[in-house]
Amino acid sequence: MVGATVLIAATTLLAKALGTAALGTALPPLQVTFGRYLFAALAIFAAAAVLRPPMTTRQARWHLARILCGWGGVTLMFASVALIPLAEATAITFLNPIFAMILAIPLLGEQVGRVRWTAAVIALAGAIVLLRPGTGVLEWGALLALGAAVLLGTEVLIIKRLTRHESLLATLVWANGLGLVIAASTALPGWQPPTMAQWAGLAALGLTMAAAQGLFVNAMARADASFITPFGYLTLVFAGLYDAALFDVWLDGLGWVGAALILMGAGLLAWREGQRSKAAKPLAQRPPPPEG
Repeated sequence: MVGATVLIAATTLLAKALGTAALGTALPPLQVTFGRYLFAALAIFAAAAVLRPPMTTRQARWHLARILCGWGGVTLMFASVALIPLAEATAITFLNPIFAMILAIPLLGEQVGRVRWTAAVIALAGAIVLLRPGTGVLEWGALLALGAAVLLGTEVLIIKRLTRHESLLATLVWANGLGLVIAASTALPGWQPPTMAQWAGLAALGLTMAAAQGLFVNAMARADASFITPFGYLTLVFAGLYDAALFDVWLDGLGWVGAALILMGAGLLAWREGQRSKAAKPLAQRPPPPEG
């Protein structure tokens, strides 16, 4: 999981380099998203050719809904990191489990207790701090990252539904295949020829994302989510280090306050989910009551 956080933070760093003038004339966010899907799809298709997962599906509309949310979330995230510090944008995207929890109420009929609502309020307060209301300057980058968190939180719910019926590799193939089609159709009309350095950056972005997904999936398969999830917050640390080292960009006081509140809320939610999971295991292991 630590390795996954290193790579996930690196993808935002590459997106920032491509969306600014670091590697040449800044590429549009839609084009950066296209590069992410193109090279990630090549890596995942190669893995699928070797492992040959069953690809038939009865969940086509859910795959499409998932990839629309994922594509939109990734595009907004890539747009945001060109405008605000990486650590700040990364912190805001940690709201996605909060939005997933909130959306699960109408979409999945889940019940949400006081602890989880408290976590949501704390994290959303952090997002409000990062938006800088009342300072006279609206942080558009933070607003874009907030939109990304909403879409990625919706994607989490859809993935939860899909994985009940299909293998993880199959869902990745569908997601990256459909995502590549959507990304290409939106990026090509305003195509700006990348430099060789930018092509290298796009390739690194896609391959790094694919590797991060692989490490993340393996981490979740090898240990309880309640143990693994807190390590995911190291993404914020690595994003901040990358931004400081390469772009000399540091979080200000409000940025630290907002990021801390979001991590507190997300951490409380992860802890509560772990407690619920532990409580459910003994019930699942009990023998069924006798008939009659």
